Formats: sequence, structure tokens, C-alpha cells
Amino acid sequence: MIHSARGTVNVQAVLAGNRRALARALTEVENDTQTGREALDEFFQFSGKAHLIGVTGSPGAGKSSLVNQLTRVLRNPSGGNAQKVAIVAVDPSSPFTGGAILGDRIRMRDISSDPGVFIRSMASRGHLGGIARTTSAVVRVLDAAGFEFILIETVGAGQSEVDIARLAHTTIVVEAPGMGDDIQAIKAGILEIADILVVNKADHPLADNTLRALSASLEFAKPGQISSLDRFHHRELAFEPVTTKVEMENNQDERWVPPVLKTISTEGGGIEDVVSAIKQHADYLRKHNEWGSRDAARLQEELNELLLAAFAEEWRKRIDRNRIQAILEEMLERKMSPQNAVKKLLTG
Repeated sequence: MIHSARGTVNVQAVLAGNRRALARALTEVENDTQTGREALDEFFQFSGKAHLIGVTGSPGAGKSSLVNQLTRVLRNPSGGNAQKVAIVAVDPSSPFTGGAILGDRIRMRDISSDPGVFIRSMASRGHLGGIARTTSAVVRVLDAAGFEFILIETVGAGQSEVDIARLAHTTIVVEAPGMGDDIQAIKAGILEIADILVVNKADHPLADNTLRALSASLEFAKPGQISSLDRFHHRELAFEPVTTKVEMENNQDERWVPPVLKTISTEGGGIEDVVSAIKQHADYLRKHNEWGSRDAARLQEELNELLLAAFAEEWRKRIDRNRIQAILEEMLERKMSPQNAVKKLLTG
């Protein structure tokens, strides 16, 4: 049991499957309280078992409906054991309260009563990249709580969705016909992060056109040809990424070719094929040692972010606020460029 003046987290109750204790723990973690941070330390040793599945795509593509149907199949598999599923739905923030609008929770109410399903809506709180800043921490708690599949649905903001590839083992990109998404996906580099491509609303007259366009552009975009650590390209790192021996060996191995699948999520059409592809991708990752490589890359990214935050906090404690104001005034008068201002502040 972790106590503080502002909250309590019962770690053992969460590990035992107590939903109320889990909800309370997630609130502390999402609010980044001292209690939440201490709880994360405790949960870390119990994490690392769940299959993390990111679901991203443009607004209106049918991500929520797809997640809903995927959960149904995972909970009621044909010829297999039902597995516990957690859903993290990142909603846009309310411009007034900063909280999640909870649209996904409303759309998924038909599965919310299933004791083997846990749904958590999160506010993006202005964080770019389609996920919230604390999404990875929330996922870790759900992982430790024993959920075997964790579906992470992004905001659906378009070209900023690639952050999900840094968190998930398997990334599903959902496109819809008639929205120009095939071209938008190429522009945004979305195809490069897709492990599975889904053309939803396959009963639309233009569905086959979208399917052909995406299939043809796979050769151009070459998705699946990036290593786990390459998923973090163009990021400012506090240290150079470490490439493991296993990952270097895997560079010579056969590559996963993302399947392009059609679904009608409102009717459940094609969902079994998507679930099958998810499991095939998990088998591929384990067979080629990419499962561990992706975990290593994600942990490196988390360490990087924590280091940068710690450095920034330590710098703020040491810097004289009056000095910052004086340099800012020089910048406003165009006597000093921002680059030189940074150098002056860092060198003293």
C-alpha cells in the first residue's frame, strides 16, 4: 500500500485484479502524483508481458468501432481461451476543463460490462503525437494488472500519429475509402509505421480503390523495413541509441510485410482476419527476437524523456529568473538570437 497526503494506491489489490484499486492507481499515475510515481516503481517488475496494440488513423476511419469488434473476438475466440483485454482510448481534451470528452467510452458501452474488459479514457491534454504524455505509464499499470492484450487507440489527429509506433508492439493503421486517406498516409509517413493496414468501411463503393492504392504504395513506402530503434528517428535524444547484437543480426532476416485487410467494423466483417494478423505478427516478433528489441527501444525512449525532464528541472532550480528576463529583453530588442541566448544561459 502506497500512501501520500493526496492519494493511496493498493499495489497488491491491483495485482489481484481489483478494478476499483486499478482505477484509483491509474488516476494517480495519469495525474503524475508522487503516489503515482512510487506505484509505477512497484508495478515495473510485474510488467512486460502484455501484447501492446496501437490503433491509429484519421478521424472518422472507424478506429473505435474496430477496437470494439477486436475486443469482442479476443474475448470470445473461436476454439481458444478468452483473454483479458484493456483499452486505452486517448480522446481530445476539452478546451474548457482539460479532461477527456469520453467519446470512445460512450461508443464502447456494449463491452464495458464484460468483467474481462477494462476501458480507460485519457485526455491528450494538448500532447501531440496522438497519445497523451502519460499513456505509456498507464499501459504499464494495465500490463502489471494482468491484461494480456492492451489496445491503445490514438486521438486520430492525422500526421502526428507516429508516436504510437514507439509504444506498441503491433501498430494497426486504419484507413477509410473516399477520404483521400491513401494519399494522406503516404504524405504523413503513416505507412512506414504500419504493421497491419486495415481498410475499414469496405462496403463503400471506393473501398477497392483504396485497397489497391495502399497495396501499391507499400512498395514505395517500404513499411516494415525499419528496425525498432529506427522508429525513434528525428527524436532529440539525451544519449545515442544502443543497438543490440540481436537487432544487428535481425537486419539480415526476412522482413514482415504488412497485410492490407478489409473490414466492416459496424457489422463485424473481417475482424477475425485482423485478429489472426495480430497473432501472426506477435509470432513473427518473437521468432525474430524483435519483441525484446521493441521493448528495449521503448524503454530507451522513456529513459531519454525522463533524463531530459530531470535535466530541465535541475536547470530551472539553478538559474536566476532575473537573468532569464534580462536575456529575453535582449532578444525582444533583437540584440541576441535565440541560439546565442541558449548558449549564454547554459555557459553562465
